[in-house]
Amino acid sequence: MAIIGYIDTLIQIYTYMLIAYVLLSWLPAAKESFVGEILGKLCEPYLSIFRRFIPPIAGVIDISPLVALIALNFVGQGIAAILLFFMR
Repeated sequence: MAIIGYIDTLIQIYTYMLIAYVLLSWLPAAKESFVGEILGKLCEPYLSIFRRFIPPIAGVIDISPLVALIALNFVGQGIAAILLFFMR
């Protein structure tokens, strides 16, 4: 059961990182900061998967981070369900 808690914690941390990265994207100067660059290196590879398939709406509104967050939560719940199934 502890491993499920660790996985859930890691997914929550990555979720917060994605949210912070999206919020920093609204401020170009903040995105160029040290924290912004680290978040970019950690979040951009995951987000680029969704950006390949989901174009921006009206050319400016990028909903791929929202879809990425939903997918991340589904994967986390799936991993937890699989682990619970095999731990019985």
